[in-house]
Amino acid sequence: MTVLIAYDGSDPAQAAVEHAIREHPDEQLVLLHTVEAASGSIDATVNMIQKALKDQRKAVEEDFVDEVTDLLADEDVEYTTEVTVGDPAHEVIEYAEEHAIDHIVVGNHGRQGASRIFLGNVAESVVRRSPVTVTVVRDEE
Repeated sequence: MTVLIAYDGSDPAQAAVEHAIREHPDEQLVLLHTVEAASGSIDATVNMIQKALKDQRKAVEEDFVDEVTDLLADEDVEYTTEVTVGDPAHEVIEYAEEHAIDHIVVGNHGRQGASRIFLGNVAESVVRRSPVTVTVVRDEE
């Protein structure tokens, strides 16, 4: 079984990693980080945007690999890291569909009351559109 974890470095994402390790210790874990493409760059040329995103992706990928290596240093788990560019929810769903992912784990802020309305858009979109089971891990604040 392959488990995809949406990872952005936040506390909820780290809680999702911890949950995945605890619940799926013998499975292949894939940590996916998405570089969000900035919108509203009407005056910029396509080549400039593509180069900037490529440079940003490379920098994020290097930092991401280092961060995940540190995070999982004491864990005996099999994992890979992937970096994509685009809308995070869309990228998680697309990756799951294209790579035969069996389960998705996403983090979410543990909000209560009115602020719960603003629950993570990424988590909600993934739950609604996922072709596979999704576990949402709450990070209690």
